[in-house]
Amino acid sequence: MVRADLAAVSTILDGTGLFPATMLPDMAEPFLSGQAPHIWVVACADTAVLGFAYCEPERMTDGTYNLLAIAVDPDRQGRGVGQVLVGAIERAVRDARGRILLVETSSLPEYDRTRRFYEQLAFDREAVVREFYTIGEDKIIFWKTV
Repeated sequence: MVRADLAAVSTILDGTGLFPATMLPDMAEPFLSGQAPHIWVVACADTAVLGFAYCEPERMTDGTYNLLAIAVDPDRQGRGVGQVLVGAIERAVRDARGRILLVETSSLPEYDRTRRFYEQLAFDREAVVREFYTIGEDKIIFWKTV
């Protein structure tokens, strides 16, 4: 990802509701300025940004990374863009001498598709933290070696 991609990524955030787009500049700045070992990737077709993914190393670990955000333009979902993004993240983590990639998501029914997506990409369901987000909503942690 480069600074010029921020507007398109903001539009994707607005379309998906993953998190407020107003948070993006502060989240991306450490990466864009080379001040943090975060990894941001975008998937593009011609000049259009179709989706993005973001991960960072877990503190106090040796080579463990956490995929904190991945989103695809709602009009492009279900066409393999997410798979391309995860593949790019995995390569970048390996290049950074990472060994493990974690992903956390919700147990709510509206995240069934998300959980199947990670399982199809050979992530293992590693742990459940009960009622992590709120009463009745667990955090499900997926794990994969890279």
